[in-house]
Amino acid sequence: MPVPEQPSDGPELRPLPPVRWAGLAHVIIPGTVVWFLAFLVLLFLIPTLRQHDAMVWLWTALAGWLLGFVGLGIYGWQRAAARRGSRGASSMALEETFGSRGSEPAGR
Repeated sequence: MPVPEQPSDGPELRPLPPVRWAGLAHVIIPGTVVWFLAFLVLLFLIPTLRQHDAMVWLWTALAGWLLGFVGLGIYGWQRAAARRGSRGASSMALEETFGSRGSEPAGR
């Protein structure tokens, strides 16, 4: 006997995006690039930043750029651990694909 559908109390949930667009590298790499570009632009605006006592923006952009490299390092560390088959490693890092070849996870 089929189970009747129960009405949902909340909004409908959307399906998850494909792994290709939900992966960490698709966030870390562009984010690091954006912080670097912000840092470069702010380097040309140092006199204006000093005049308005807003040098914190330059240091924030530098910190964002450097933390992006930390994120890339951690991501690479997780991928290496997942390839080795370590217990605590996230296997999601191995399912990501890069480039423009379809949205199917690698290895499937």
